[in-house]
Amino acid sequence: MFFLTGEYDHQIDAKNRIRIPSKLKGKEEKLYFSKGTNGCVFVFYEAAIKEKLEKLEEIKISDSEKQKGMRSFTKSLKLVEFDGQGRLVIPSELIDYAKIKKDVKICGAGSRIEVWSKEVYDEYFAETDENFDINFSYLDI
Repeated sequence: MFFLTGEYDHQIDAKNRIRIPSKLKGKEEKLYFSKGTNGCVFVFYEAAIKEKLEKLEEIKISDSEKQKGMRSFTKSLKLVEFDGQGRLVIPSELIDYAKIKKDVKICGAGSRIEVWSKEVYDEYFAETDENFDINFSYLDI
């Protein structure tokens, strides 16, 4: 089980490289990037993505809606390895999808890391503090 938390401000360089904060990176040598929900990029440890893929294998072939969702997710999934200086290159199609320009927010989100364009992140969370109690109540924990 994974418990990735926190948010971090970073920048992407001209070659689409980022550094994952050490508190989120752990001892991983490679990570899996995919399209995420709400315009972010999901980043998974290998063990976490294996768990997700095993669950996806349980989807019935006859369930066309879930199959479409599974295909959309898995076709965007990319293995990315750290370079010699601890950086990762975000695939260009994911940069475009997430509207990433320069400033990014990197967040722990339980079993995954999320990479957001700062502008998209700020817009998404614009009212979160004001509505924290309402948003938290949806969690049912």
